[in-house]
Amino acid sequence: MAFATAELCDGNSHLIQNGELRALQPIFQIYGRRQVFSGQIVTLKVFEDNVLVREFLEERGNGRVLVVDGGGSLRCAILGGNPVQQAQNNGWSGIIINGCLRDVDEINGCDVGVRALAAHPMKANKRGTGERHVAVHIGGARIHDGEWLYADTDGILISKSELSV
Repeated sequence: MAFATAELCDGNSHLIQNGELRALQPIFQIYGRRQVFSGQIVTLKVFEDNVLVREFLEERGNGRVLVVDGGGSLRCAILGGNPVQQAQNNGWSGIIINGCLRDVDEINGCDVGVRALAAHPMKANKRGTGERHVAVHIGGARIHDGEWLYADTDGILISKSELSV
């Protein structure tokens, strides 16, 4: 999978103009060994609770990307090293967290693409509350379950359909 988000933007200006291809605001830090990744999106909305995040990553990923709207909370981490290890083992391509993570060294050793707002040492609650497969608003864009995500060191793109790369 060799692509560059800049080239995808340059080659698909018509999709940008009609809103089918959107770039997220550059608010995410880069983690994990996989700097370039893409896949079909699975959405999750939680707040300072990581039970559903862990449950999703225990499932087969099949090259998908988990996009988690954590409400932008900077008060605790909703992703840690063990779930990222599970994501790697279960075939997830990447994880986007609108919130914090922890266990940065462990995550950076995993062959999964990870983006998050920041690192935070405190763990999340374990209530199991949240919403699966719902539209989320992250980084200035509305993201729907089933859309496609393309990420590299230049940024993150969301597309309504799979792009030929």
